[in-house]
Amino acid sequence: MTQALSIEARRTALVMIDLQHGIVGRSLGPYGGPEVVARAKQLADAMRAKGAAIIWVRVLLNELNFPSADAPTRAPDAPPAPAIASELAPEAGVQPGDIVVSKRQWGAFYGTDLELQLHRRGIDTIVLGGIATNFGVESTARAAYDRNFRLVFVEDATSSLAADMHQFTFEKLFAHMGHVRSTQQVIEALA
Repeated sequence: MTQALSIEARRTALVMIDLQHGIVGRSLGPYGGPEVVARAKQLADAMRAKGAAIIWVRVLLNELNFPSADAPTRAPDAPPAPAIASELAPEAGVQPGDIVVSKRQWGAFYGTDLELQLHRRGIDTIVLGGIATNFGVESTARAAYDRNFRLVFVEDATSSLAADMHQFTFEKLFAHMGHVRSTQQVIEALA
């Protein structure tokens, strides 16, 4: 049974992960990049209007750390990504006053000022979404959970490289870390 949810907007930040040119066009599941971006914009508009902080996180693709791995996310000899690949998709509707955090790892806390930005605004709740569920979103969620932030995961404003990966994370991990809701449910919960 799903608990009733109330979100105090002034103590909440919407944190959207990696909605940028080099990521939203990839093959994703269960939702396509344009769907996730459209829902992120809908959330940002509604939450901004209620006084929530809006934070867009982007990964600097050419500065990502690629340690040795059996299945690397990028081939060691791959050419650099074009600069636009690290720029946020304009369809997300980033506004003056929104915060943009640039990262060089999967997670948005490591090596960034995200935690400082949240604390200086008195934020104790993070509404989280973006791409990809099992990489940047999950890594950020784990760090936020470790820092005792209340978490609300927006299932239909998040996607992964495959639908089954996404479903597993939402059912087996995120439901234990916070509240899993749809875009519409989050908007209805705003106070």
